[in-house]
Amino acid sequence: MDDTTSLSAQDCLVAVMMVTSASDENIRTAELLEITNQINHLPVFADYDTDNLQRVASMVFDLLEQEDGLDALFGLVRGSLPEKLFETAYALACDVAAVDGVVGQTEQRILEEIRYELGLDRLHAAAIERGARARWMTL
Repeated sequence: MDDTTSLSAQDCLVAVMMVTSASDENIRTAELLEITNQINHLPVFADYDTDNLQRVASMVFDLLEQEDGLDALFGLVRGSLPEKLFETAYALACDVAAVDGVVGQTEQRILEEIRYELGLDRLHAAAIERGARARWMTL
């Protein structure tokens, strides 16, 4: 299997979560645990082969080291992820960004990029962001 051209829909969702976590160059344990939790509990990942995680993570990190790697990653995601899962991808990215209680500037920028690349309506994206903020609120 060619790492750069063959992604399942679930691989795409994992890639979006990984790029969100890696966006600030500080992949936190809470973010990795959230990715794992989503994979283990969401229906969209019911038949996902978790052996793919390392391959997808390596592909994401390799692409991020290339000059146009982020564009290439989003091209792969748009080409392999069904449009009906674009909002799901964004929701997962928002949860990964919010899990540690702080959405920094670089995470905000990657979320903007994901919104743009997936062509998400700004109002829908705001509702997804609000839901993530509500889920990860602390006392």
